[in-house]
Amino acid sequence: MSEHHIPTPELIRAALTTVKYPGFSRDIVSFGLVKEIDVSPEGAVTVALTVESRNADIPRYIYEGVLGVLKELPGVSAVDVNIEHRAPSVRRGVNDNPASWKSSVPGVKHVIAVASGKGGVGKSTVSANLAVALSRLGYRAGLLDLDIYGPSMSLMFGTKERPGATDNDEFLPVEAHGVKLLSMGLLIEEDSPVAVRGPLATRYVQQFLQNTEWGGLDFLILDLPPGTGDIQLTIVQTAALAGAVIVTTPQEVALIDARKAVGLFRRVETPILGIIENMSFFVCPSDGKIYHIFGEGGGRREAERLGVPLLGQVPLDIATRDCGDKGRPVALEDPNQSPAAAAFLGIANALADAVERNASTAAGNEAGD
Repeated sequence: MSEHHIPTPELIRAALTTVKYPGFSRDIVSFGLVKEIDVSPEGAVTVALTVESRNADIPRYIYEGVLGVLKELPGVSAVDVNIEHRAPSVRRGVNDNPASWKSSVPGVKHVIAVASGKGGVGKSTVSANLAVALSRLGYRAGLLDLDIYGPSMSLMFGTKERPGATDNDEFLPVEAHGVKLLSMGLLIEEDSPVAVRGPLATRYVQQFLQNTEWGGLDFLILDLPPGTGDIQLTIVQTAALAGAVIVTTPQEVALIDARKAVGLFRRVETPILGIIENMSFFVCPSDGKIYHIFGEGGGRREAERLGVPLLGQVPLDIATRDCGDKGRPVALEDPNQSPAAAAFLGIANALADAVERNASTAAGNEAGD
């Protein structure tokens, strides 16, 4: 074999960009999984990768993909694929000693992702009110708006305050309505678009997760962008989540996409804490009659089908929209007067119970190992 036919490491790396991370449109090179490439004078290729996932099938799929691509390259005489498989961080602690917290997000006890398979189901409204409701229940709550391209939390919380910085160049979240808040919307001008490519967006996400001084939280709510894209994968690789909550409406078109979101988190072995059905029904203010505008019972049926809890149903009402536009989440209202506020407080209670149960079970299993 003549030397000029032997592929260079650059050519090998370019070929590896055709290998996608299982379940995602993005490749293993852009995710930074490829750590080392070596090519011998005889054309033997050695590739070293690091994969963080609780799912043992993920490194196997990547191994097969890399092997298949490299074997087809002209000039390659042999292929050796070495994958270091790591579990993402560790299990969560269950006591109040910050030194024992193991969520991998500094200063946070439990990290919860709020996701939806599609836009328009009210995921950000649910995230905002869930954080406020947890705070009203006495928990130390924070909210990280990771919808990088469409941040809306500054409006929903009625603040334009800029986050500060520590001496170590960590973000200092602002505080509004009892919740510590960090959002791209607080870092840019209100009418400025966030025009960044995927890799830069994921770096923002990693920075927010790892370089923020949260100051000791019981719960950090992550408001994810809709869908199952790069940012979602970055989150599950960067933070050990207590679990994910899926937001949907009762209609079938939303439920189809909700299943995709559930499938994503199950693929990476993140617990599904439950489903929240938003816009469940509308109560006519004039006569009290209930209208199921987006269908009836879809969220409950889907929760039963998936074997996960239905954490609650949130009505479609004018007050929720009005409060969000005015920067005062509806969960701050009197639950005796506001059905939506009562729903969010009930959901927050159910969610906190689910997280603590999971954490206690995990701690028990760990002690028995």
